[in-house]
Amino acid sequence: MAITLLLEQSPLAFTFLAVLLGLLVGSFLNVVIHRLPIMLEREWRAEYAPEDAAATERYDLVLPRSRCPHCGHGITALENLPIVSYLVLRGRCSACGAPISVRYPVVEAITGLLSGVVAWHFGFGVPAFGALFLTWGLIALSGIDLDKQLLPDRITLPILWLGLLFNLRGSFTDLPSAVLGAAAGYLSLWLVYHLFKLVTGKEGMGYGDFKLYALLGAWLGWQQLPVILIMSAGVGAVTGIVLLTTKRIRDGVPIPFGPFLAAAGWIALLWGHPLTNAYLSISGVH
Repeated sequence: MAITLLLEQSPLAFTFLAVLLGLLVGSFLNVVIHRLPIMLEREWRAEYAPEDAAATERYDLVLPRSRCPHCGHGITALENLPIVSYLVLRGRCSACGAPISVRYPVVEAITGLLSGVVAWHFGFGVPAFGALFLTWGLIALSGIDLDKQLLPDRITLPILWLGLLFNLRGSFTDLPSAVLGAAAGYLSLWLVYHLFKLVTGKEGMGYGDFKLYALLGAWLGWQQLPVILIMSAGVGAVTGIVLLTTKRIRDGVPIPFGPFLAAAGWIALLWGHPLTNAYLSISGVH
């Protein structure tokens, strides 16, 4: 009770705790980002091509223990401390000296930082814990989409339903707005997808994007969807132009849209209402 009282009365203490928790969660999210696509691929092979699914060791989010992909060295607990271990090891495996991807400390740092911002913004309470879960889920989805151009239902759908449950008592919006948000989020991008395909004969996005947009609608309500779409589409277009201009990607190579949706959704989670009011003011809608 004393700890709860401290966290309620001290935003700084709650923020500090959220940052530490975020760093630990970020370490786990690295595992999710790396392993979940492999797990899904193995399950698909076992179901649809059992003759190709060779007997292998257990592989999930818990086992086998993390190890160096170059030499197989098992990562010890001291070598798995968020950010600290990477700095102490100077970004290299302690056994073979092979470089460790900088993505690992980056994901940990981003998760810790965003967790702290969420805690400071909402303060100790149910909305803060909901916003933390949403933040962590969006980070995991963004990482997987960047790596594999995949937004797994195994993450998206449970978080969508969780958003509706949090809004039973109006944590972020009222329940009717949340339900309409989930439906409108999915159907709007579904329509855009089919119209784009009808006109161009190409697929502009994947079904995972529809579900992610529905997820954001379930958490934040249908009212936030226009601002989320405008921000994500705008930043995505600018990013695509920059990448093409600097020849970082070739023309025709798809750019995952999920990270842009996730980033816009997270911004709307914290500042959606003033952004929506600003948009309505600029557009002349009252």
